[in-house]
Amino acid sequence: MNKIYASLPLLGFAAFSGTGKTTLLEAILPKLVARGIRVAVIKHAHHDFDIDLPGKDSYRLRKAGASQMLISSRCRRALVTETPDEEATLPHLIAQLDQTQLDLILVEGFKQLNFPKIELHRTEVGKPWLHPTDNNIIAIAANVSAPAPLAEKTPLPKLDINDLEQITEFVISFIQGEVGAVKPEQPQGLQCGDLTPQGMLSVAEGRDRILSHIVPLDQSQTVDLKAALGQIVAHDVLSPVNVPQHTNSAMDGYAIRGDDLECECYNVVDHVMAGHSYDLPLEKGQAVRIMTGAAVPECADTVVMREQAEQTDSAVDNMVNSTVRFDLTMAAIHPGQNVRQAGEDLALGQTAVAAGSKISAPELGMIASLGINQVTVKSKVRVAIFSTGDEVQHPGEAQKNNCIYDSNRYTLHAMLTQAGCDVIDLGIIEDSEAALEATLLQGSEQADLILSSGGVSVGDADYIKTVLDKLGKINFWRINMRPGRPLAFGQINETPFFGLPGNPVAVMVVFLQFVEPAIRKLQGMENWQPQIFNAVATERFRSRPNRTEYTRGIFGFNANGRLTVKSTGQQGSGILRSMSEANCLVEILPEQANAEIGDSVRVIPLQGRV
Repeated sequence: MNKIYASLPLLGFAAFSGTGKTTLLEAILPKLVARGIRVAVIKHAHHDFDIDLPGKDSYRLRKAGASQMLISSRCRRALVTETPDEEATLPHLIAQLDQTQLDLILVEGFKQLNFPKIELHRTEVGKPWLHPTDNNIIAIAANVSAPAPLAEKTPLPKLDINDLEQITEFVISFIQGEVGAVKPEQPQGLQCGDLTPQGMLSVAEGRDRILSHIVPLDQSQTVDLKAALGQIVAHDVLSPVNVPQHTNSAMDGYAIRGDDLECECYNVVDHVMAGHSYDLPLEKGQAVRIMTGAAVPECADTVVMREQAEQTDSAVDNMVNSTVRFDLTMAAIHPGQNVRQAGEDLALGQTAVAAGSKISAPELGMIASLGINQVTVKSKVRVAIFSTGDEVQHPGEAQKNNCIYDSNRYTLHAMLTQAGCDVIDLGIIEDSEAALEATLLQGSEQADLILSSGGVSVGDADYIKTVLDKLGKINFWRINMRPGRPLAFGQINETPFFGLPGNPVAVMVVFLQFVEPAIRKLQGMENWQPQIFNAVATERFRSRPNRTEYTRGIFGFNANGRLTVKSTGQQGSGILRSMSEANCLVEILPEQANAEIGDSVRVIPLQGRV
């Protein structure tokens, strides 16, 4: 991800509740202002709050239903925005500030984000130190009476939390670039690309980590050409012949010599159909009537189309003599016109279809045109799938209380089949350590890849992590995307394993972004990329800064021939109808806060993938 630097130094104060962050800020702000420093403060609250008092006009109007309330007077102005769906991010809040009028941004809270911070610590609060697990902390400020063995070991600057002058001087040194965890060659300030919750991976980072562990399969098989559709070519298919085999005519007409264009009338010496030839060298003053695809005679290199020719037949001594003239007012004649050279499409020994290519109708036709009736393809990737959870049951059964029907296995089966895989359906696995262990072992023995849906995200049952740790090496990730944040990936006895989220739409989006690229690499398709277009948004696509957002969309062409896109409506992770109606995903990248009407957005077509 490209890092975008704010124009100002940004410094946080990180501490547990009760340490006195607000009190300290309240005390040092006048000292910074007295030094001529213009300061903005961003405070993060974990609870509801009101900045206007009950009974005041702004309070009454906001409570009456105004989602945004802007109040202004001669002295100050304030905008109060209701955010019931999700909390604003720090980059979004910073973007609201007029940075041209500031020298410093101080942040109280947001301690889980990656930006420079001073840790505040008081022994009496009884909370652990933050700096051992947060490398963004650039100094610690604690009460001097605190027994601080951890603090004594750290090389970080140590400040007295009660010495306001000392802390103020440190902040000023930070503004001037004299202290802080910023490399000299980088501008001082906020690295917006780093403002993601600790432990989260971007979509690109997650995909790169996964692909680095995927090794293409080396099994292959030779199949009849008609059985090769949709398969992946194992080795380069080389042309055993020139295509076309002979220099031939590209249209019906008359073959002549390119060095004989001044002749006004040519003797027609033969009529050559496709599959036949005139076996004598063509002399000056001669022409051969020729059909499309027929071999051009020796010495002939030019074909004049039939519509431009006027042939005259005459009988002399019971012999039919034919001559032809060409109408030059229709088109000039150029040497070499309307002739396809031998090997023009494919030369002998040239690669016709490269290894790793997917065989579709054109490839089948090309291979057949070479006289080849069999092709060596990669063996199909075998994928084992199963769902987890006592609440999941098979379609067709009478629905039990508090249970849901399993849709994910059917969705995954279809997407895997679409990707050219053989599917091993292991069914629904009960919530027990023994059942999960047995299923994973079975999958690792029978398949090249294992997929599960539900039950493997961070925070699920401990036995799942125990089993996965016992059988292999699994990473539990949170991907900075929506839908589809939780993802597990690793190996079960060297077999790649994906633990997908349980929400039906999230399963499909995560499959498209992470599983399909892994399958394509297993198939031998290096550097595979899905199709991506740009389209004009016809509605507002809401997103969160620094998070990749996927909206189910419908794209098409408007009356002006421009590619446009709209959403399918409600975007909940469990609303499968939104995916059924979609023909694309609209991808809002992390650096694009929102997409307004008329903005260009990325569109990922779903045709052929779901």
